[in-house]
Amino acid sequence: MLRLRFVVSVSVCMIALGVSMAAGQDYPNKPVRIITSAAGGGADLMARLIAQALTGSLGQQVVVENRGGVASIAAQAVAKAPPDGYTLLYYGSSVWVLPFLEKTPYDPVKDFSPITWVVSLPNVLVVHPSLPVKSVKELIALAKARPGVLNYSSGTSGTGSQLASELFRTMAGVDIVAIPFRGAGPARNSLLAGEVEFTFATPNTVMPYVQSGRLRALAVTSAQPSALVPGLPTMAASGLPGYESVSINAMFAPAGTPAAIISRLNQEIARYLKRADTKERLLNMGVEPVANTPEEFAAAMKIDMAKMGKLIKGAGLRPN
Repeated sequence: MLRLRFVVSVSVCMIALGVSMAAGQDYPNKPVRIITSAAGGGADLMARLIAQALTGSLGQQVVVENRGGVASIAAQAVAKAPPDGYTLLYYGSSVWVLPFLEKTPYDPVKDFSPITWVVSLPNVLVVHPSLPVKSVKELIALAKARPGVLNYSSGTSGTGSQLASELFRTMAGVDIVAIPFRGAGPARNSLLAGEVEFTFATPNTVMPYVQSGRLRALAVTSAQPSALVPGLPTMAASGLPGYESVSINAMFAPAGTPAAIISRLNQEIARYLKRADTKERLLNMGVEPVANTPEEFAAAMKIDMAKMGKLIKGAGLRPN
């Protein structure tokens, strides 16, 4: 009886593997769509670059479909799509951060199959030149000497700048005042005007002002030094060991998509991201290519979820 059960189990596994392999060999035989955020943003542009590359490598038209609003709109559409590799999601880490802020119509772990972490985008800690600090350690010391006095601008709940700010506040143990804005532009302009003392912002939005002397950059939020801001130290190396906060853009498929299709998409996207001309183009756009495996991406996402969940709950953050 045990032998019979073993044979049946092996047979079922071989059939499932055969179905997955067959699906991969036949894929794709019709157009593929990538659902992403509203048109005109960074995620939209990146999704279109990938779509163009996949159209050439897969031999089928890959189109981008924009869904405006919060991440849950695009994510829900993909979560409910057939798991056949013809509907994909390209979105930022808000897909798995949003459920900590509000109830969402999807589960970021159960409803998706990770394909690859495509690009990462760190923030830069910048201060107004009038602030008498030139390092992260000096900023922390000043904030502790003046509790409740220093103001910082940030984006809405769940955005990279806001989470980077909250992580800094909690890890440094400082009493600082958040001034929230609806977008990165107004948050940066408030700093330029001297209305707040510092902010966390993406390199391409603040480094021109750093170079002109209107702002002072103290550190980058990635774990390792970033090619986007050569020579700028990390937060971790500047007084906050273990600090890391980066925005992530990634590609997903609906849960249950055959492993062979996930592998094919991963390989094709990675091949595009590893090209020298692609790397140069993306750095000029202000993002860093990553291209990890589905397993590596899934593990990194779970680690980030645990970290962000604890941060959001501890800070009592709510949707704006």
